[in-house]
Amino acid sequence: MAALPRTRANARPALRRRAVGLRLAVFDVDGVMTDGRIYLGESGEEMKAFNVLDGHGLKLLRADGIDVAILSGRRAHCVERRGAELGIEHVIQGVGEKLPAFHALLAALELGPSQAAYMGDDVLDLAVLEQCGFAITVPDAPAAVKRSAHYVTRRRGGDGAVREACELLLALRVAKSRK
Repeated sequence: MAALPRTRANARPALRRRAVGLRLAVFDVDGVMTDGRIYLGESGEEMKAFNVLDGHGLKLLRADGIDVAILSGRRAHCVERRGAELGIEHVIQGVGEKLPAFHALLAALELGPSQAAYMGDDVLDLAVLEQCGFAITVPDAPAAVKRSAHYVTRRRGGDGAVREACELLLALRVAKSRK
């Protein structure tokens, strides 16, 4: 297990309290699981590059009892495929407003917002970031998004940010259970 990432010392207890009750981690795709670029093939197929380290981080969350979901405003077959490869049961795509979809997912899983982490990178994610129990974003997110986040990763989307977030959540949960 990775060491607890360096954060402001006074922020760690608050982050630990938020992490201990998590049962679900939800991730945006473009700009979070990917670098935000969209590649279009000759025949119109959409392609995205996913980081394998991020994928393993998602598996580590699942192994620790945290369910994982994908929530994306766009729809792409490659996201469905990546979700299936990682064993992610909840892949929600093509939603214009993410908050109602987030609440529907919570209701289906019989969870409250405080039991869910969310990682998003843009203003379309703000409503969910403001209501979830643990809000995470990437360093190149707009200022309003960073202000709403409990944690801003050091790594950029598509370059290990998801893995960093997963390791943070796991380290915080372990740190809390040792107290």
